[in-house]
Amino acid sequence: MADFDLNIHTARLLMDEPFFAAISRRIDKRASHAIPTAGVMVNPDTAQFEMLYNPDFFEKLTDLERADVLKHEFYHITFLHVTDRMPEGVKPQLWNIAADLAINSHLSNLPERGLIPGEGPFKDLPRGKSAEWYLAQMPGVKPGPDEGEEGEEGEKGEPGQAGAPGQEGKGKGKSMSDLAEEDMPDTLDDHSGWGKCSQEMKDMAKERLKDIIRKAGEDCAKNNSWGSVSADCKRKIMKVLDTKVDWKKVLRYFVKTSQRANRSSSIKRINRRYAYIHPGKRSNRVARVAISIDQSGSVSDQLLSRFFAELNKLSEIAEFVVIPFDTHVEESLVYTWKRGQTKATERVLHGGTCFDAPTDYVNKNNFDGHIILTDMCAPKPQSSKCQRMWMTTTEFATRPYFETKERVVVVD
Repeated sequence: MADFDLNIHTARLLMDEPFFAAISRRIDKRASHAIPTAGVMVNPDTAQFEMLYNPDFFEKLTDLERADVLKHEFYHITFLHVTDRMPEGVKPQLWNIAADLAINSHLSNLPERGLIPGEGPFKDLPRGKSAEWYLAQMPGVKPGPDEGEEGEEGEKGEPGQAGAPGQEGKGKGKSMSDLAEEDMPDTLDDHSGWGKCSQEMKDMAKERLKDIIRKAGEDCAKNNSWGSVSADCKRKIMKVLDTKVDWKKVLRYFVKTSQRANRSSSIKRINRRYAYIHPGKRSNRVARVAISIDQSGSVSDQLLSRFFAELNKLSEIAEFVVIPFDTHVEESLVYTWKRGQTKATERVLHGGTCFDAPTDYVNKNNFDGHIILTDMCAPKPQSSKCQRMWMTTTEFATRPYFETKERVVVVD
């Protein structure tokens, strides 16, 4: 009998969930018998979000349970549990439980292993609180400054107290206060992948997540529906977009993801980090990333200086081609910034601006990514054959000469 293929069923399971369906389309899902249930993680090589699932586990679930497990995993991503640093000095098991309690407050059809506030050992805990609030209630965890803040439902908690005063638990068995730390139950899903990726890669994935959420929100706006996502969850999810974008991390992320062309999958070589889960990698060719720099007078020396300073840091991990341009590209001035090199800020042209010039050059020379530093003050260019990103100042980003759906990042 063939293994259960989650990818075949996902669209049907999330038919009435436009937000989660939009998230799902941007998350790689792969079957694995190496984990007991399911789990999400950031791939340490590509900074892409992945969901691993055990087909035997999913095959035994009802459709309602499968949908809730999917939503549970996607909530881990959107609530930043996968990409943010775990609170310092806290054992991973307790943070895992707290993260699950925060998510499962909003799900009603989880399998039996799901940890739910108000039930079982958590019968004294109210629903709708943040992971930080639930963490403060765990045995052996010193109450922190956030535990008295409002949860998703606006309910205040008392320092060091499990649940709101006078609230009756509805579950049976021992309450959490009766359990020692080592007796705490396991979470429904596997969180081990959260710690198997560098924080740098997680930060890059977090920047990508903002694009994922933005696009998912746009899909929901078209249908005027977020499905089962509550207003409280929606506010928390949208906070991800309110956080200030670190343009340096975005630049690094863009270059890193463009470099995926450096490698190809190989079934002949075992992946040392995730044996038999991910294929091994072998070198194929060197990725080509183009960085076009607008030389017009309206691009300030200060902006050029800040950008070159970051390129010097970026050259520690990558090689790229610098394309100075104004109304044309002078090919004799194009150069390869080799890995490990440092260069001084320079302005080599002084004309106007035409974005077709660098785009045409990049299209003809088989690049894998294209970054343009500019004031955005020129007509919309022709389409790019590779992914293209624009970097500019706040002033020019808010009043661009043309509209684009490509990413525009503010260098501040």
